[in-house]
Amino acid sequence: MTTTKQTQHQVLDPSLLGRPVHLLHIFAAQLRDDLAQSMRLNMNRRYWGGFQVQDVAFSRLDGSEVRSRWLSFAAPAGQIAFALERKVLLSVLNYRYGSGAKADAKADAKADAKTEARPDAPPFDENTVRVTATEERLAVVLGQQLAGTLAGRIELNLPAIDKPAPADGQVEEGADAEFKPAPGSPPPKGSWVISVTVSESAGGAGGQFWFALDKTLMSSVLRGLLRDRDAGKKPKTAAPLAQRLQVGLIGRLASKEVSLGSLYDLQVGDVIPISLARADVLLEDSRLFTAAVTEHKGKLCLTSFEDAE
Repeated sequence: MTTTKQTQHQVLDPSLLGRPVHLLHIFAAQLRDDLAQSMRLNMNRRYWGGFQVQDVAFSRLDGSEVRSRWLSFAAPAGQIAFALERKVLLSVLNYRYGSGAKADAKADAKADAKTEARPDAPPFDENTVRVTATEERLAVVLGQQLAGTLAGRIELNLPAIDKPAPADGQVEEGADAEFKPAPGSPPPKGSWVISVTVSESAGGAGGQFWFALDKTLMSSVLRGLLRDRDAGKKPKTAAPLAQRLQVGLIGRLASKEVSLGSLYDLQVGDVIPISLARADVLLEDSRLFTAAVTEHKGKLCLTSFEDAE
């Protein structure tokens, strides 16, 4: 019995041909550093102080993953969809309000006292904890922070001519801009998704959150990578054809007619008297110019070119 082995081949997307998708790992590494630094800022450390970024990767959405609730944020040049694993959100909630010592944490926790955890409380179990208003507000706050970091990286990579002009009163830096959240539906199949894996510094447990970019923002990401790819190339301006076309010229300095008998009578050391007038300049067998013969630093040179009639 003969068995055949089926091989899965990658399907090429014609819309991506010629675009630097092979350089997306560069953007992912840049974003990983940006997110890690953003989480260490004073304003964000109160949420992410116990977390660290493990990995950032690009993928295409196939419709089977990312079942979390999506939020949509309006970036300066497009839409960023954001989703967060609930176990990560609950861990942040536990870290934020579990310390129970900060006044701003207590003010938020009063909205729903049941969400406040004791300092010695175990981690949240997402299967037993109901969704609260505090949890939903925290998801929006985290989405604003993280989407702002992503938008700032996209804008930073773009050439100055491609950066969107800020509107009146709008903050120019993407990381500091105010992102207006809105409930979002899951991105369509085939959308580009950035998966960010985080883990808790103490226990090692963690999870993921995701960004989905619309076509405009994804084009901006690729355009920024294209600039990096071509940064080392010097622009070449094509010279006119007349300057690029090379031909070989022959300079005939002198000619003298002698009889065949005199030619046979020549001996080593004999001198043939000639006089240098204007030399002929030939292209193959065609006489194009006449030129004067002169001497420069021990070399014979041609100068004063004139068209041959």
